[in-house]
Amino acid sequence: MEKEQHEDRYPLILTLRLDQDSQAFFDQQRKLYFPAERNYLEAHLTLFHQLPDGHEKVDFMKNLAVPEFELKVTGLRNLGAGVAYRIESPELLALRKTIAAEFSGQLIPQDRQGYRPHITIMNKTTPQEALALLADLAADFGEFTIKATGLDLWSYLGGPWRHENTFYFKAAE
Repeated sequence: MEKEQHEDRYPLILTLRLDQDSQAFFDQQRKLYFPAERNYLEAHLTLFHQLPDGHEKVDFMKNLAVPEFELKVTGLRNLGAGVAYRIESPELLALRKTIAAEFSGQLIPQDRQGYRPHITIMNKTTPQEALALLADLAADFGEFTIKATGLDLWSYLGGPWRHENTFYFKAAE
């Protein structure tokens, strides 16, 4: 019981779980370009920055009947002091809309505003460093496909995250 009370004090973040090869690629990119002293997370695609507390979110996620799906990595995005890969997927947008509807009255403003899926590989640098990396990566960029295999729920610990649960999608047949 005490563990549950302790965990509920932290904001809960929901991310998309990627296939192993895609995760390894983005982790490597992040390792190369993210400032080492600030890189204590794996690469991730955030769906929600703060879900409401309570067991209903776990039950809801467990009961989502979502098949694995593909996403397109369509380009690069300038974050001002960082760089991210732009992600496009109608299935991702539909999934996020379903989850948002379930928790609509409980979402923070950041999670109620427009959603632009991306995976950050550099952040908290200078705008000049970000522009240089953006130009370098853009020179050889070609669209590619990755796969979503589930959802991961994390506790935000003021910097680092603690993994709380994984909800796998149905494998493609």
